Amino acid sequence: MRHLFDIGHNDLRLFLRNRSALVWLFLMPLVFVYFMGAANRGPGSPENPRPLVLVENVDTGFLGMEFLKELGAQGLNVVSPTNAAGAQRGIRIPADFTDAILGRRQARVKYFTVEGSSDAAAAMIEFRVARAVIALDSHLLELATAVPGSPVSPAGLEGVRNRPDPVRLEARFAGRKPIPTGYRLSLPGVLVMYLLMNLLTFGGSALAWERRSGVLKRMTLYPVARHAIVAGKVYGLMLLAVIQIAFLLLAGRFLFGVNLGDQLGGVLLVLVVYAWVAASLGVLVGAVVRAEDKVSGLCVLASIVMAALGGCWWPLEVVPAWARTIAFCLPTGWGMEALHQMITFGSGFTGASAAIGVLLLFGAAANLAAARFFRV
Repeated sequence: MRHLFDIGHNDLRLFLRNRSALVWLFLMPLVFVYFMGAANRGPGSPENPRPLVLVENVDTGFLGMEFLKELGAQGLNVVSPTNAAGAQRGIRIPADFTDAILGRRQARVKYFTVEGSSDAAAAMIEFRVARAVIALDSHLLELATAVPGSPVSPAGLEGVRNRPDPVRLEARFAGRKPIPTGYRLSLPGVLVMYLLMNLLTFGGSALAWERRSGVLKRMTLYPVARHAIVAGKVYGLMLLAVIQIAFLLLAGRFLFGVNLGDQLGGVLLVLVVYAWVAASLGVLVGAVVRAEDKVSGLCVLASIVMAALGGCWWPLEVVPAWARTIAFCLPTGWGMEALHQMITFGSGFTGASAAIGVLLLFGAAANLAAARFFRV
């Protein structure tokens, strides 16, 4: 066991000393996440479910604040003029808002355009503002009918708002799950593609170089079994994968806003299992392909093809049935399936368990094949 750890730690040290490897570990994946996420934004994209709305509230009464509560309840993120960066629409609550409503007169809420806003986001905000107006009117009506003649007060409206709704609306997708879009598509896709590409290339190239330079033959002079060498090589590649996984998940959270929430543990499990599969395939390639100059090109080409067919570049929901069949013959397809079950669909470990099981079979087969064909 000690030899296994020594081999893996030494391989990790050599990998991290390679400056070009750092570019492929950190820089290139970030570039791909950004451009693929921007290119795959589509209708229904979950990237901004609570659009920012700038509110100028000049009303001194309590109903202006009650209206702001309704805006938040309808899925709007209310910001003030001092914190208006990113706002997509503006709303002005007049000074006589509370007095007009209490005096049974019409109160007007006015929209105004915010520089740099999009028409689609503005339309969504106006729709949710209309829902907030209807909700506030409904609370006022319910309060007036519950206790006729009682004055309208913040406590009374809060009591009405906290009552359980007699009718519940349950909405869900009819027959199919939402199509992954934006960074929720690009982040899992880049993780799956670059883990496979880097572990295949680094693993295969390192093994081919060590065979050509005689390092592997020198290792056999020590009491190290062949299966321990293979396991050590896989272990070193998995350490490299853990570093890349941690970096991209942190970048996804803080740079691209992909919040994994309570799915983080399951996502980490999927990525570690997938990294084991990719590392095992990398060692297998290095064991089978002896020509060092062919390993890198073969690994990059194979990883790009498997990434494209496996759904890393576009969602499998939009491809023909025969393409989905090919995707589920590849580890990339099952890796994307497991990640989307957790990140996009929120199915948790139960929804991803079948994909994880298939990945374990891929990894076991690759490990056995690598040990079988390994030669010094």
